[in-house]
Amino acid sequence: MGDGGAGEPVQLRGGIATGVGSWPGTDIREATATVVGELGDLPHLVELPARGIGADMVGRTSALLVDMAFDSTPRGYRLAARPGAVARRARDLLRTDLDALEEAWETAGLAGAGRTVKVQATGPLTLAAQVELPVGHRVLTDSGALRDLSESLAEGLAGHVAEVGKRLGANVVVQLDEPSLTAVLEGSLRGASVMNTVRALPAPEAQHILDTVIAAQPAPVLIHSCDARAPLGFLRRTTAAAVGFDLSTIGTRDLDDIGELLDSGRHLALGLIPTTAPATPTTWREIAEPAVRLLDRLGLPRRLLATHILVSPACGLSGAPLSWARRALELSAECARAFSDEPEALRFD
Repeated sequence: MGDGGAGEPVQLRGGIATGVGSWPGTDIREATATVVGELGDLPHLVELPARGIGADMVGRTSALLVDMAFDSTPRGYRLAARPGAVARRARDLLRTDLDALEEAWETAGLAGAGRTVKVQATGPLTLAAQVELPVGHRVLTDSGALRDLSESLAEGLAGHVAEVGKRLGANVVVQLDEPSLTAVLEGSLRGASVMNTVRALPAPEAQHILDTVIAAQPAPVLIHSCDARAPLGFLRRTTAAAVGFDLSTIGTRDLDDIGELLDSGRHLALGLIPTTAPATPTTWREIAEPAVRLLDRLGLPRRLLATHILVSPACGLSGAPLSWARRALELSAECARAFSDEPEALRFD
């Protein structure tokens, strides 16, 4: 068992809690203060998609691109010849959010303390699957446009990481969100019309695109997928330092890949907390049990809970009531503390 993933700095560690990214509501200062307060070991730059165009996952990422811009369409986003109102709004929202994070960071006394923060961006494959070319087809259907988009993202994201680290005096972890990854690999995306199909992207080509973006980052990269069938075998072959997924979607078919991810020294961000409030009150012990039983089933030592497992909600919390979003972070932190303090002593009836 290794001590870290490929090229992984020490700021990525287990036994801590983090969020996936999105949050309910439109008040960025309140949201940021909550996240920094509850997730002291690895808070994240909050996304508030309820603010509309430019604030959702894809729109936020458009603000990071170099020499590329998006416009909006009834279906989502499309590559634009020049920056317009959508591009300006996305960049303005990002600046506002960074200001709120810097303010919360200073208020919490974290400025210059060498702490760690996480930033999120839509991964290159999901971005190419969700954004259209000017002619209406997905970027994914044009190999040249796909390459240009991924290179623009790689450069812009690296600059973003450097800026966040400098503004906060912090280490940075990068999360690439790839919810469309399975559909990209399987070729199950719909085309511009019922007569069009989107070919499956060969796994070696998809891996090269992801690894190129990862290699450009001056920080460890976590690839996260909320997909009900996260392609863990594919993700295991990438150079990502960590992989995140909803643990409730995992089946017997995935156990070997999870074991190999841990054996290779990679970290796992396990989505243990549901994004919607359960019918009955939930305790951290109920949240922790599936992760503990997973390691037991794999025959791996429980100390990995403290060294290689991060705890998070299953996916973003933008659709949750604010009360449950806050409780989800509390449960994440409580569970992570238990993993960090006494992983071997955890017992379940």
